[in-house]
Amino acid sequence: MISKPTVSDAELRERYLKLYSGAVNDILRFDYKMHAALPSEYQPLNRDMKLCGRAFTIKGAPDITTDGEFAMRAEMLEALPPESIVMWDCTGDTVTAQWGEVMTMAARKNGCRGAFVNGIRDTEAILAQNFPVFLKYRTNVGMLGRFRMYYYQKPIRIGEIVIHPGDWIFGDIDGAIRIPAEITLDVLEKAEALLLKEEGIRGMVNSGMKPTEVVVNGGYF
Repeated sequence: MISKPTVSDAELRERYLKLYSGAVNDILRFDYKMHAALPSEYQPLNRDMKLCGRAFTIKGAPDITTDGEFAMRAEMLEALPPESIVMWDCTGDTVTAQWGEVMTMAARKNGCRGAFVNGIRDTEAILAQNFPVFLKYRTNVGMLGRFRMYYYQKPIRIGEIVIHPGDWIFGDIDGAIRIPAEITLDVLEKAEALLLKEEGIRGMVNSGMKPTEVVVNGGYF
């Protein structure tokens, strides 16, 4: 059996960014019988932002204790690897911002490629750094004394989706998806082939074919 050539995380990311989330979701649904979509209420801060990279997982919750919180947050930021996406399981918090300007600055310096989180603040400063963030809400309430991290780089659950450290995350204006690490390259190649097929379908429609004729010729809608 001939093994596939190794593809770097940087190349994987570059190629995924040429896709769209609907195509990736279709591959996971129909080829792998897998539900992979993260909750739809998480949306990109800017409509043009795409999220793509390896999951760096964080678990936290509403909590009034503060001992050691700053130190743990700093350690987490230093542990972020290149091509990572910070994935926050916030245990339903609807009040605090778990992400802001200075955390964005520190994450970017480590090569982190985005964050998936319940709440943010310092919105203008994050936008100015062109850092992709998927979020539920914006607020001016900081997390100290209201919310804290419990651990990072362990499996987490967001909505119905369990995310393991190192899984791939891909998201665009239509939402975000978790791709298991072990099939990331296979999913990418199948999604790339799907995009080529869709180009053919567009050609059939543009040529004046009726929808029923498109389906007879192997297309779909």
